[in-house]
This record gives sequence, structure tokens and C-alpha cells, in this order.
Amino acid sequence: MLIGSAMECWQILLEAAPYVLFGFFAAGLLKAWVPEDLVAKHLGKSNTGSVIKAALFGIPLPLCSCGVIPAAIGLRKQGASKGAAASFLVSVPETGVDSIAITWALLGPLMAVVRPVAAFVTAMVTGLLINRLPDDPIDKEFETKDACGCHDACCGEEDASPDKAPLVKESLWQRIRAGQIYAFGELLGDIGKWLLFGILLAGLISYLLPEVWIEQYLGSEFVSLLLMLLIGIPLYICASASTPIAAALILKGLSPGAALVFLMAGPATNAATLTLVLRYFGRAATVIYLASIAVCALLFGFMLNRFLALSGLSLSPLTQLDIADSSVLAVGSALLLLVLVGKNLWPGHRDATACGCEGG
Repeated sequence: MLIGSAMECWQILLEAAPYVLFGFFAAGLLKAWVPEDLVAKHLGKSNTGSVIKAALFGIPLPLCSCGVIPAAIGLRKQGASKGAAASFLVSVPETGVDSIAITWALLGPLMAVVRPVAAFVTAMVTGLLINRLPDDPIDKEFETKDACGCHDACCGEEDASPDKAPLVKESLWQRIRAGQIYAFGELLGDIGKWLLFGILLAGLISYLLPEVWIEQYLGSEFVSLLLMLLIGIPLYICASASTPIAAALILKGLSPGAALVFLMAGPATNAATLTLVLRYFGRAATVIYLASIAVCALLFGFMLNRFLALSGLSLSPLTQLDIADSSVLAVGSALLLLVLVGKNLWPGHRDATACGCEGG
């Protein structure tokens, strides 16, 4: 049993590793090219445009379920509207360049397209509905102190301190290097352990779960969609880690629509996220946040199943590899990914990089 489960895990890792590494590389480039203040600059108004921008900004960003929470709260404190911040909070954890890459690897190009589209629509619906709510006493905590949104000093005021060193603009190479250090350091450290946990769980499902179980207990489409929603809502899992689990469930007979429900609900909703949404957005916004994700997930899951049935297309996860035929690239990528994750999980390494410093 242990050997069989380990072999299944290794097969999934072989298929996913090259795409995962590419996803982290793209995340590093995104970190280097997108200015940190660009997002907050465009999300301040409570209108449709700010919500759409927040959803679009959030789709490629490489943040996990835990990392997006402080980012969204930071946007609120920087003046972003409640709807825009909520839209950002939905779109970021549901997808990202890293999870899109692994989705393409394990679930094929169709799901790699449907997943970010569903995330965008869900985020936009959530933000627009929350923007229609009346003002809440909580909103006063995020009011800016002056017209330009500054809290400590007036915008444009020069720092007259002679000891203040001028800021040195980084070169493109320095930004790219810093982005890759972030992607394969902090980001991989946050996501890596959950990704390996997802692969481990997927391997156990592939080997231990009888194929007739899903057909017997989840044969009804509505029951499977609803059950995946109920499982995904409280589950604390990131988009990348949920992908191999969804692939394993599809291989066992779960409908692609039900798997999509799990991929949408799992990363965007969990106890920690809902608690902070309640604290910083209010009770009514929390209800809308949860209801929007649930309804959109069920709707997109149902629509995906109908599309596949009418078109005659099939969504076959690409996790059935022959280890003997594995390429050098796949094996090398899998080993490199394990080394990088292990390095970031090493206690001494995590302590030394906790402050984000390279030199000390």
C-alpha cells in the first residue's frame, strides 16, 4: 500500500514539476515588473471599474490563501473600496500564474482557461454586490486622513533630513533577480508544503479510493457539486495544492464540474479568511462574499458539465504517466522542486529569511 501510494505521488509530481517551476519563474517576473503601489493606485473608487481592475489584477498574482489576506487588508487601509478589496480577495487565491501552469499540466488546457475565467467572474460579482451595500461603521477605520490618501505626511512633501539617503532606482536585472529570490524563496516556502501535501493526498486518493465509490455515492450531479462545495468551503488549501487533488478525483470518476467547484471554493474560502472578512468588511459583506462564491462555483460547475456533454469533449487528467518513459526534464524538475521546497522548509533557512533580508 505504501509503495503503491508513493508511486502514484511520484507520477503526479513528475507531470506537475516542470509546470510548477515555470509558474514560480513567471511569478518572479511578475513581482519584478509590476510596481507594488500600482494595484492600490487604481482601486480607490467604489465603482465598477475598480472592481473589474481588482479582479484582473488578482488573476495572475502569485499569492496563496494565507498571503492574500494581509494584501487585501493592506489595500483597504490604503484607500481601496470595499468591493474592490473583496474582488481582489476572491480572484487572487482562486488562480495565479503558478496554479494556471499546474492546472494545464494535470487537467489540460480547457480547465486552465475555464478556471481563471470563473475566478474573474466570481470576483467581479462579489465586488459589485458588496459595493452596493450601505456604509458600515467598520468603513470609518479605512478613511484616509487627507485628500491625497496620506496618513503620515502630505503627498509630495520633501524629506528635508540631511541624513535621508536618496533612493537608488534598481536596474531591470536587479528587479528580476529580486523577483526570482522572492518566488523561489518566500513564495515557494509558503506554497511548497501545501503543494506537496496536495500531491500526497492525490496519490492516496488515486491508489486507495475505489473507482466505484464515486459512482455509487456521487452519481447524482447535483449531489457531487454540492458535496464538493461543502468540502471546499472550510478547507484550508491553496490553488496549486487543490489541483492534484481535483485531478485524482476526476480520474476516479468525479465530474469535471464538481472538481471545478472544489477548485473555486477551496482556495477562496476557509475559516481564517471568513473571520477576517467579517472583521474588516462587516457581517453583510461576509454573507455576500460566501454566497457569491458558492453560487458562482455551482453555476460554473454545472455549465462546464453541460458544455462537455453537448460538445462531446472529455477532460482527462494527465496524471497517468509511465515512470519508465519519464523524460530527463520531468525527473530533474521533480528532484529540483523537492530540493527547493526542502530548503525553504529547513528551520534555519526560514529563520534567516523571515525578515526578507539577504545579507543579514
